[in-house]
Amino acid sequence: MLPKLLALADALPSFNIWAVLLALAAIGIILVARRWTPAVPGMLVAVVACSLVAALAGLPVETIGSRFGGIPQSLPMPALPVFDWERLQAALPHAIGFTLLGAIESLLSAVVADGMTGRRHRSNCELVAQGFANIGSSLFGGICVTGTIARTATNVRAGARGPVSGMLHSLFLLGFMLLAAPLAAYIPLAALAGVLAVVAWNMAEQHAFAVLLRSGPGDALVVLVTFLLTIFRDLMEGIIVGFALGALLFIHRMSQTTAVQLIPEDRADTANGQRSRYEANDPDVVVYRISGAFFFGAASAVGAALENIGAQHRALVIDVSAVPFLDSTAANTLHGVAHKAARRGVRVFITGATPGIQRALLAHDVREPLVEFRADVEAALQS
Repeated sequence: MLPKLLALADALPSFNIWAVLLALAAIGIILVARRWTPAVPGMLVAVVACSLVAALAGLPVETIGSRFGGIPQSLPMPALPVFDWERLQAALPHAIGFTLLGAIESLLSAVVADGMTGRRHRSNCELVAQGFANIGSSLFGGICVTGTIARTATNVRAGARGPVSGMLHSLFLLGFMLLAAPLAAYIPLAALAGVLAVVAWNMAEQHAFAVLLRSGPGDALVVLVTFLLTIFRDLMEGIIVGFALGALLFIHRMSQTTAVQLIPEDRADTANGQRSRYEANDPDVVVYRISGAFFFGAASAVGAALENIGAQHRALVIDVSAVPFLDSTAANTLHGVAHKAARRGVRVFITGATPGIQRALLAHDVREPLVEFRADVEAALQS
């Protein structure tokens, strides 16, 4: 068998069969260890075993030492990077992409950890801490990093339950760099390639990919465009375009959840579910109830419905008790409706506005005497 392999290696000088065999061996060790001894770190065993075989057998494969000269045993002195306009222009698109990717991956990693531990993470704390850590790392010549699912899951499976485990992980890496860096020079790059192949396969989440393709045309479009751009173009393009498509899809879906309902005169229910004392024979008052996020994506549809108010009505009641959010476009829409009603001599009541929504309306001059604020529909109908 060995002579055949040597002959094949001589026939294909640009193809290092020993590197391929080491990579396959690393993959096999990881899979076997995961299947039979899940408590043993299979990736570490694979790297150590492949390094010993390559060193003892003298295999002609590249190692970290032969390619990169090894791993430094000390940290450089902290220093501020050089800033200029050209560097800023060149780095800004990549910085935006890394920021989006880092935030998404770190929060996804935190969600996975929550599911494994039963705890709940704090998103703002995660992102702020990651930002400060990356700033500190850059002072020592480091690059930006994120919380990764692979290491987080491995840490949790080993018994970790709190943030101290992540701190210890960093200390172990620092100790390895300071004490065992010379040994890392003997690690074959092929062994690391096998480890990365397993990690990439685990991160692919084929089941989740298939589920997203089946979940709807919008999700399928975002997944496929991001996937294809990442493979055939560039990671940053894939992230930015995918994020933009996802944002458009989210805006469209949110606009579909916003509705404006004309409440019949004989069943103008208040926000607490009680039947109003509004008389059914009073056709001069019209009540509309808006539900869902009232923002620019739904402002035109809501505005078109509200502008149906005619001069024959003496009062228009707009109930926003079921509106959790209202942006400037929505506030301007209500301002235009109120002005139109005022020109026709129609009183406008806004009911159920939360303090946040009321502040947004007041900031856009939606205030008395243009409109009158009431606690609920019942109070407006009694005015």
